[in-house]
Amino acid sequence: MRPNKEPVTLESVRAAHRERRVAVRERLAEFDELRRTASDERLWEELVYCIFTAGASARMGLRSVERVRPLLSSGTHDDLADALTGSHRYPRSRSGYIVVTREHLSETCGMRLRERLESFDDPLERRDWLARERRIKGLGYKESSHYLRNVGYRGYAILDKHILRCLAELGVVETPDPPTTRSRYLAAEEKLRGFARRSRIDFDELDLVLWSMKTGEILK
Repeated sequence: MRPNKEPVTLESVRAAHRERRVAVRERLAEFDELRRTASDERLWEELVYCIFTAGASARMGLRSVERVRPLLSSGTHDDLADALTGSHRYPRSRSGYIVVTREHLSETCGMRLRERLESFDDPLERRDWLARERRIKGLGYKESSHYLRNVGYRGYAILDKHILRCLAELGVVETPDPPTTRSRYLAAEEKLRGFARRSRIDFDELDLVLWSMKTGEILK
């Protein structure tokens, strides 16, 4: 699978979906399995991964999680920063985010992430909790959506630079610049939802297809 170097079109999106839909559906099934079976520790690890990918890359996030996995439950700021040095571009700040977020989740829900996530009836409120709680560090609307998708919650768009570039090339949004407020994020997300309906491609599948068209990969 190679990145698409030409401007994205409706026809190329549909062709990419036909070519990759089996792999995309397999990836989404993996996310669904996490929602059904993952422990709270595994859900916490996935949250840390999404903290790592903010301002970085999916590959850097994966490498960084490997480095800190033994420290996720109780590692200090210094321990985590030492482990991340040479693996993540922001070892000190990201390790601080982990410690503050872990302390907050320990105090408010005893790290029972599954229970907390399932407590929301409104999917927007679930994401708002992650994106707007000041002691959950490093997660705006993009990475909150990323996390929820990765642990099996459907209907959230991960509006990163790759997706936004695709949407701009398709004329779905006016600019590939990231939305800077909640209302702008929701508006862009709704435009992606409308494009999914017009293209007759499942919304969650479309997000992964567009990302793969710019990166040549179907990751998480």
